[in-house]
Amino acid sequence: MAVFLTSLSYFFGSRLLTPGLYAWQALIIGASVVSLGALAEALKLPIGLIVFIPFPVGMLLLFLFLQQPFRIWLLTYLIILALYTLLHVIASYFFHFHSLIPAWKLS
Repeated sequence: MAVFLTSLSYFFGSRLLTPGLYAWQALIIGASVVSLGALAEALKLPIGLIVFIPFPVGMLLLFLFLQQPFRIWLLTYLIILALYTLLHVIASYFFHFHSLIPAWKLS
């Protein structure tokens, strides 16, 4: 579910300012970001690293796939983060998916 929601965030968030990502690109980013976060959690790293480690990978992949100037990329990334948060909070409420970031419990 986390890969799906993260991929949706990247897909729809990228379409607000640019022609956007292809679905397969959003899926690659979503799978990479969630996998790294899950790996960091499995290794029992501190919460700060669990939260931080996936960010640079998602940012780099978005920059490579989006191929837009830095300013557009940055604004797109901020939109994606807002959408990511919104989708995960909604999923937490309706589907009892209790974490925005796997190791960071909302309830």
